[in-house]
Amino acid sequence: MPFNIGMGEMLLIFLVVLLLFGAKRLPEIGTSLGKGIREFKSSVREVEKEIKTEEVRQARNTPPPREVEPRQLSESSPPPAAEVKAETPVEVHAHPKPPEGKPS
Repeated sequence: MPFNIGMGEMLLIFLVVLLLFGAKRLPEIGTSLGKGIREFKSSVREVEKEIKTEEVRQARNTPPPREVEPRQLSESSPPPAAEVKAETPVEVHAHPKPPEGKPS
């Protein structure tokens, strides 16, 4: 049973509704409730359809990624940065030293 309601509880709820609204109004209430649920579901489907069509429209308007052509090196162009070698060693310090002669 939905919401963990037993048969006895459902019968009690039905009797209370029957006493409140009467036997003549129960079919009208059921019809109105059914129409409301159908309208809600159709609205949800319509919104989902609009979202999907918008996603498709955006996907169609997005240009495909360009393919990058490889660069060809000529004799006058410098070599790539990975192949450049330093003439003198470079010292790297974790903490730079303060200039000598000046207190810090």
